[in-house]
Amino acid sequence: MATICLYQDTRHEKPLLWMRKVFGIGYISRRKDGISELRINGYKTVKEILLQLQPFIKFKSIQTKALIESCTMLEIVKISDMTKQQLRKIVDLAFIIRKENYASHSTLNKKDLYERLGLTP
Repeated sequence: MATICLYQDTRHEKPLLWMRKVFGIGYISRRKDGISELRINGYKTVKEILLQLQPFIKFKSIQTKALIESCTMLEIVKISDMTKQQLRKIVDLAFIIRKENYASHSTLNKKDLYERLGLTP
């Protein structure tokens, strides 16, 4: 399931509350470390929100495009029913998103994931 999480210092969470009200979806969580997050779940919902926000997104535009494409694919076909070509595309999109993250500590690389999914020749 796709999830968008928007984070903000809890002292300044009003924009998150406003977004939740405007879009009418998601839920707010307040973490012990003083961070509030707005979580939006579901491929279709995530895709719809990203398409609405896309014109305003400046810093995460590469991730936004990759996630919209992933959600589009996953709305149509379950991962368990995907062809090898479709699985490769999902893996590629996941690594595009991961590459653009501020910090990614995973040691799993694309080659290893291809092998685990049986996508190597």
